Amino acid sequence: MTGAARSPVTLDHLVVAAATLADGIEYIAEITGVTPQPGGKHVAMGTHNALVRLAEQVYLEIIAIDPAGTQPTRPRWFDLDNIALQAELTLRPRLIHWVARTSDIVSAVALCPVPLGAVHGMSRGDYRWRITIPDDGTLPGKGVVPTLIEWDVPLHPAEALGKSNMSIAGLAAAHPDPAAIRAALAALSLDGVLPVTYDREPRLAAMLRTPRGIVTL
Repeated sequence: MTGAARSPVTLDHLVVAAATLADGIEYIAEITGVTPQPGGKHVAMGTHNALVRLAEQVYLEIIAIDPAGTQPTRPRWFDLDNIALQAELTLRPRLIHWVARTSDIVSAVALCPVPLGAVHGMSRGDYRWRITIPDDGTLPGKGVVPTLIEWDVPLHPAEALGKSNMSIAGLAAAHPDPAAIRAALAALSLDGVLPVTYDREPRLAAMLRTPRGIVTL
């Protein structure tokens, strides 16, 4: 097949960054009425997380630098070492990125015209996965093009979470070069998942159905 991913690529999870994990958990609980469940530590990246189930194999991740963790020898993923981002997160947590799942991450990376970074093996507790991470830790397409992940365990993390009465109502994004972003999403067969319009600043938004109504991140 030419011009589209050979193996299915689907939405895996949304990434909300916070100055501290406690801040992120409190923020999501306050606006949605659902308290995220503790996840665990990413030792190699010096981060930790909490999770909320959005569908059978889709979840919301709240992630923050782990103050008890070890400083990694490379830039952290999801641009978490960015000083400007951390300054923004002191005001409130925010949606910064999304992650898409594939069963053939090497082939999917090769198809994407936007650089996604090298494929790294990662783990958290009993979970094992491979994930794309740019060498400088930045977000592909300023957060609008997804990071790719390939799970190497039979049970998806969302399946281990309790039902939350939360789901995705819609996703939307804007970018100063929407044509390039659309081309990248089309190459991954994700162009129907995230509509992208023009704006001077990159933006990613998720509309969620929650116990407190529709909430936009």
